[in-house]
Amino acid sequence: MKFVLDGDQLDFAGALDSLLANADTVAVARAWADGDHEPGLKLWGRLAEMGVTSLADEPVFLVLAFERLGYHAVPGPWVESVAYLGRADGIATVALPPHVPYALDADVADEVYAGSARAAEVGDPVGSVDRARRLFRVTGEGATDEAAFDRAVLATSAQLLGAGERILTDSVTYVKQRRQFGREIGSYQAIKHQLADVRIALDFARPLVLGAALGEVPVSAAKIACADAAYRSSRTGLQVHGAIGYTQEFDLSIWLTKVRALVTAWGTPAYHRQQVLEGLV
Repeated sequence: MKFVLDGDQLDFAGALDSLLANADTVAVARAWADGDHEPGLKLWGRLAEMGVTSLADEPVFLVLAFERLGYHAVPGPWVESVAYLGRADGIATVALPPHVPYALDADVADEVYAGSARAAEVGDPVGSVDRARRLFRVTGEGATDEAAFDRAVLATSAQLLGAGERILTDSVTYVKQRRQFGREIGSYQAIKHQLADVRIALDFARPLVLGAALGEVPVSAAKIACADAAYRSSRTGLQVHGAIGYTQEFDLSIWLTKVRALVTAWGTPAYHRQQVLEGLV
């Protein structure tokens, strides 16, 4: 089956990409990680004006939006507020143990939930490999909305896809500029093959995300494919950048750590593989 986006969907994705490309999202992400939420909240408002916070019932548009959020490393509890809780106004977050044990950005959210119930208390922060993902312990107990959970998994998959695409784009740009032994490192076959493998993995993951948005593919299959592709992209990106890729000051680190965190967010790979297996048997 072939999935083709229509004109409205392509225009929406293009407009969103244009807005984010001019929003200095790297600076926004760094400020958010340091506890300065003002730039991120301003960007949240601009995205809300574009309708991003009202996409819970539009799965294809939701996927397009979250892929761009991942590509530009936009911080905030977007999955929790928009995809799971369906908040069109304000900012909300949620914890759903065991798959979502902590509430993301509970310090900035207007409402904090533990399952379907409001959290009784927001506790201490918990460290994350991604500094822009500020996790908090919460107390309270409520049921899980399975349909909303699947929608959140879908949005997380799209974020992973976008982040993987960004790492690949930046890696291709870098290997065309970095010279070693008198030639661009991108001219070496070993580098080309690694980047080509990432390109293939991302291209195979995208139809699964769109298929999941249309209800034709299990969301767990999309999450597995996107997590594997994005992780491959991050590993390859780190390798071709060399030692500079390890530094926090280098922008690549924003996406490397985000991918590492999102791989296990909203269900680990092992959990989603089990879901796919149960669906088959």
